[in-house]
Amino acid sequence: MRKPLINSLLPKTDHDHREYWKLNPGKFGRFGGKFVPETLITCLSLLEAEFNFVLQDTKFQEELSTALRDYVGRETPLYFAERLTDHYRNEKGEGPEIYLKREDLNHVGAHKINNAIGQAMIAKRMGRKSIVAATGAGQHGVATAAACAKLALDCTVFMGTADMEKQSSKVLLMKLLGAQVKAVDGCFKEASSEAIRNWVGNLEKSYYLTGTVVGPHPCPIMVREFQSIIGKETRKQAMEKWGGKPDVLLACVGSGSNALGLFHEFINDEDVRLIGVEAAGFGLDSGKHAATLAKGEVGVYHGAMSYLLQDEEGQILGTHSVGVGLEYPGVGPEISFLRDTGRAEFYTATDQEAVQAYQRLCRLEGIFPALEASHALAFLEKLCPTLPNGAKVVVNCSGGGDKDVDTVVNYRYNQ
Repeated sequence: MRKPLINSLLPKTDHDHREYWKLNPGKFGRFGGKFVPETLITCLSLLEAEFNFVLQDTKFQEELSTALRDYVGRETPLYFAERLTDHYRNEKGEGPEIYLKREDLNHVGAHKINNAIGQAMIAKRMGRKSIVAATGAGQHGVATAAACAKLALDCTVFMGTADMEKQSSKVLLMKLLGAQVKAVDGCFKEASSEAIRNWVGNLEKSYYLTGTVVGPHPCPIMVREFQSIIGKETRKQAMEKWGGKPDVLLACVGSGSNALGLFHEFINDEDVRLIGVEAAGFGLDSGKHAATLAKGEVGVYHGAMSYLLQDEEGQILGTHSVGVGLEYPGVGPEISFLRDTGRAEFYTATDQEAVQAYQRLCRLEGIFPALEASHALAFLEKLCPTLPNGAKVVVNCSGGGDKDVDTVVNYRYNQ
């Protein structure tokens, strides 16, 4: 698993990668853009202007920092998983050291609140009192509902009927937080489409609060920016703990928000490997997976160009994963760019491997990881034997797995 080199797809520029993206807003090579009706262009331009303003606004940044500290509970620990580390030592007692970035300890139990609180603050600044969102595993829905409750905003969350059945506890939490939860036939991609339609019908008063790094510019960049606190803290904590950088960063990939949150800070540190793990479901050849980068092709969906799971006629394919938060038929444009340039590596883990990793972390560390994050943990089985002794590996534990207990138990009994 030698780290790939940046290839010729990366634009030749005197600026670093992040500076290039600043000079080409909304585009990551051929990916990204605004593939939307003319009626949305003005709305997205206003949002982009507001976002660019708050990035430099001292008052907003102070308010956001306070909310992240006192409401969200940041910074989250960089936890040395001692027993998990011992589990992967070889017969000589050698192996990498494994650390978990504990995003599961955030308020409402996942990384999603980092972005939800930031965007809700922007919506309030813009005078939007009605927030619209879509959710799959329920984590973004709960985070958005919580942020709206805190900021006195109305909240409507669209959720697929299949996901509502699997994540019934999250539906109850959203309702307790004051959100209206609307059922949509299907799963997350159908819920996203319905949320966007609802937003388009009331652009003057509503705000579409996306939780993923997909969609038209500036949506992917906004989410990534608010999630980048994960990587910034990781750099600081690594320096405090061992006086250097991580050797490997590991995260699950659905659309890519938690992966980019961890990766973005280290994009220019080419001695740090960035590894994303997609959902292979029942296997890559089964037709029941969500492995967009492994099996997808380039296309346009939900307003941006990226890798998608689609058939020969360009129709979007259905997805499957035991971690329902990974069931999206595409990835963000920045993730697509990292894949094409070779800056990040991408692999897959099956349902069975993810469930086994979930159980392993429970028994070795007393931590319930989300089934989504369990896909990243599962890849340690293949990664650890290839790493030198003492290599520092950081896994993004992007959410808590209490929501997945029934799924794990039922999976075990159905095997």
